[in-house]
Order: sequence, then structure tokens, then C-alpha cells
Amino acid sequence: MTDDSQLVSGVDFVAVPTADLAAAVEFYGDVLGLQRSVYIEERGFAEFETGNLTLDVIDSAKMGLEHNVNRNPIALQVNDTHAARSALEARGVTFNGEILDTGVCHMAFFNDPDGNALMLHHRYAPRTTEA
Repeated sequence: MTDDSQLVSGVDFVAVPTADLAAAVEFYGDVLGLQRSVYIEERGFAEFETGNLTLDVIDSAKMGLEHNVNRNPIALQVNDTHAARSALEARGVTFNGEILDTGVCHMAFFNDPDGNALMLHHRYAPRTTEA
């Protein structure tokens, strides 16, 4: 498929469900320190920027959706997994297990207040892709 015929050119945002928008806004903004770009409480959503992807935190009920926790972690890129974990632990975040070293990256798993899965991720070896 050539560039001219490729329909999808990227991912603009990922929805993150919440049952408590105010708590989620505090967590993603104050605890994680992400830049909040939109907060429309009456419409039930807030958006946070990660540099390459927007996290769209949505009040499931206000959107007419069933609240389903995301059990597949969103990998949040950091420069130093150990330092980022320590900083978040000082802010009250509890991690699930030790930092995982895969041989190419470090990962540290945790959850937001709703139980949505997140991870700190740092790739320290070159990424290889299929041709």
C-alpha cells in the first residue's frame, strides 16, 4: 500500500473511561503532571496531552456508555522508569509489582483511580520492526 492509498495516518486520541471525572482530572493533571488541553465538565470529558497522543478522559455515563475499565495498559513514555516511578510513588501512586526489564525496555505497571491500566515505559535498546 502506498502513502497515497493509506487511509489511516495516525491515532488522534485514546478514550479513558471514568466514573468520577473530577478525580480523574486531578490524577491525570496533578499526579501524572500531564498538560490538560480541554476540560468541559458539563459534557463529561477532559483531554490531556502526552506529546504524541491525547488521552480523552470521559465520564462514561454522561456519554451514554457503559463504564468498562481498560485492563490493557497505556504505555506512558518516560526518560527514566525508576525515577518516574519514585516520583509517582511519592505522590501516592501504588505500582503492581517490580519494574519489568524485557531486554529492550523497562516497564512499571499501575492503575488510575478507576482501575484503568497504565504503565511507565522506557525503551533503552533499538526497536526492530518487521519489513
